[in-house]
Amino acid sequence: MSKNIIITGTSRGIGFELVHLLADQGHNVLALSRNAKPISNLHFDNISSFSFDLCNEDDYQKVVDFVKSEWNHVDVLINNAGAILNKPFAETTFKDFEKVYRTNVFGVSELTRTVLPFMKSDGHVVTISSMGGIQGSMKFPGLSAYSSSKAAVITMTELLAEEYKESGPQFNVLALGAVQTEMLEEAFPGYKAPTTAIEMARYIQDFALTGNKYYNGKVLQVSNSTP
Repeated sequence: MSKNIIITGTSRGIGFELVHLLADQGHNVLALSRNAKPISNLHFDNISSFSFDLCNEDDYQKVVDFVKSEWNHVDVLINNAGAILNKPFAETTFKDFEKVYRTNVFGVSELTRTVLPFMKSDGHVVTISSMGGIQGSMKFPGLSAYSSSKAAVITMTELLAEEYKESGPQFNVLALGAVQTEMLEEAFPGYKAPTTAIEMARYIQDFALTGNKYYNGKVLQVSNSTP
């Protein structure tokens, strides 16, 4: 049975692959990214897309209007978009931290809050975090804003699962290890990851559709390497 699925951060990498994997399965996908062009160039009847910036408060109404007019309900929300900053802490300004947190924490929170009224009891909110956000995991210099923001959404997910445990939907986090994407290249220039974007997208695809039968309020560490 086809589901209505919203994915952020779809212009490249894992998000781009996810959109097409899920659309190929017959699901209806709303692909959100600041740059809508890569998605809109590919003609699938069941993919919708428009430009959406997690940091722009006015853009959230566009999501509400779309769901009301096209779908009525949302089955799965995948918070995949992320901003990365690799900079020595001594040079990281208030504005730098704010920019990363606006996308990685506040944006995840606001889009989730926006979509929740349209989700059923068996809906699934999947947030993509990072191994860098796991307490006790190996940490790397220069990623103070990024990794701490990824830790924040893990705790937020646990809180939402608790708050909505009677009514649903379910909330889970996937903390990803290294995946060969443009974002990885920004964080670790020259590092070659053992996992490709399409391989990780296939894992997330399956988890988003079925993981909430087995998990709620959990963080799964999806990593086979360090970083």
